[in-house]
Amino acid sequence: MPIMGRKKIFAENVTVGPFAAEGKCIVKVNEKVTFVEGVAPGDVIDLRVTRRKKSYQEAIATRIIEYSKERATPFCDHYGLCGGCKWQHLLYEKQLEFKRQQVIDSLERIASIPFPEVKPALPSPKTKYYRNKLEFTFSPKRWLTNEEIQSGKKYNRNCLGFHLPGRFDKIMDIEQCFLQPEPSNEIRNEIRTYAHAHDLSFYNLNTHEGFLRNLIIRTSTTGSTMVIIQVGESQPETLEKLMTHLLKKFPGINSLYYVVNQKKNETFHDQETILFHGEEYISENIDDLKFRIGPKSFFQTNPEQAAILYKHAMAFAKLTGKETVYDLYSGTGTIAIYMAKNAKKVIGIENILEAVEDAKINAKINKIENVEFILGDIKDSLRSEITKKYGLPDLVVLDPPRSGLHPDVTESLINLSAHRIVYISCNPATQARDLKLLSKKYRIEAVQPVDMFPHTQHVENIVSLILL
Repeated sequence: MPIMGRKKIFAENVTVGPFAAEGKCIVKVNEKVTFVEGVAPGDVIDLRVTRRKKSYQEAIATRIIEYSKERATPFCDHYGLCGGCKWQHLLYEKQLEFKRQQVIDSLERIASIPFPEVKPALPSPKTKYYRNKLEFTFSPKRWLTNEEIQSGKKYNRNCLGFHLPGRFDKIMDIEQCFLQPEPSNEIRNEIRTYAHAHDLSFYNLNTHEGFLRNLIIRTSTTGSTMVIIQVGESQPETLEKLMTHLLKKFPGINSLYYVVNQKKNETFHDQETILFHGEEYISENIDDLKFRIGPKSFFQTNPEQAAILYKHAMAFAKLTGKETVYDLYSGTGTIAIYMAKNAKKVIGIENILEAVEDAKINAKINKIENVEFILGDIKDSLRSEITKKYGLPDLVVLDPPRSGLHPDVTESLINLSAHRIVYISCNPATQARDLKLLSKKYRIEAVQPVDMFPHTQHVENIVSLILL
């Protein structure tokens, strides 16, 4: 029952409804759609409305009266503060059901076009320690919980961990993360311990002062480890002592880099990466293919599930060995190289120079000769000169960023009139928007959700389109 108090709205004994966008659940308060985070469908809760809009509200649960049967016990001590694994409180089979429903909802509400039965979401082989890359931030202003503040104790505020959701300058210290296999936790904790012992300064995101700035750890299923330490000040002696200590503690690090970044943002793709020790890259395998991963390379962060995703994308492609394939947003060439063995030729188009260079090297490593990679903006590349040189595609495979396709790309795809399109997306909403536009010339043949990120609301989706 809704209660008004000092212009705040409370509601008691409310049964939580299904999931909606961004992993939030829906309840009705005063007949208005209200989104609540951190609860499960079937929970019975008391809530307080925190934000009111014309068409909806947002709220937080102030008390959980009765727990849903769909709940699981969160396994991470940082659950509730860290935004990385918000669905730990749900049984994994329920996560898969909700992700499938998310795809269905997007197709029904946004695309509003006919589509076949959506297949069950493919489960990830691993639901913990499945990521091959994590990025951590140093800060001199560690986020303190209410309990820590109320305790009156003094804490070392220098920390190394993750941003709080929606807060660029608030960092929570991380002791154990269940996303990446060891030695990830051991390396991160050792660097923090060393920094505390040697009084190294931690970078302040507000004042842009401090030495230790960012840490990236990359691992692979082949057992390799890459570490990239980003610093905000040039202190060669201090840096060398830290790197030497790290190698002494972890002699198994295959590739150790550092970056001196004195910009006001942490992106380092325009900065020099300096190899301190080991190989320039580490390797990852997908089935019988080998891929090189450098400090700036993009690669699927759940490699074991990526192999399953590519297998299903290949099945949707229905290649016979006679087709010309265009792979748009080809990245480091993983999909193009994977499909090349079943195609006549594959043309990959990508707008990041380093990714194109990696893709060409990956093709050479795997002795794939029927694939070519082109540097160019996708919306400008699908011009007559491309088709004149390589021929019209029989199949187009695309895996765009979360924002989906630029309208010019959608129009070019319609004009190209490839017999089939395989559209891989990490955002079912923008994918559905694009599918509606493509429906002028294509119909949906098959839909396959894939869980690339267990314990999150995110879902990957593969759609096969056939020319009308």
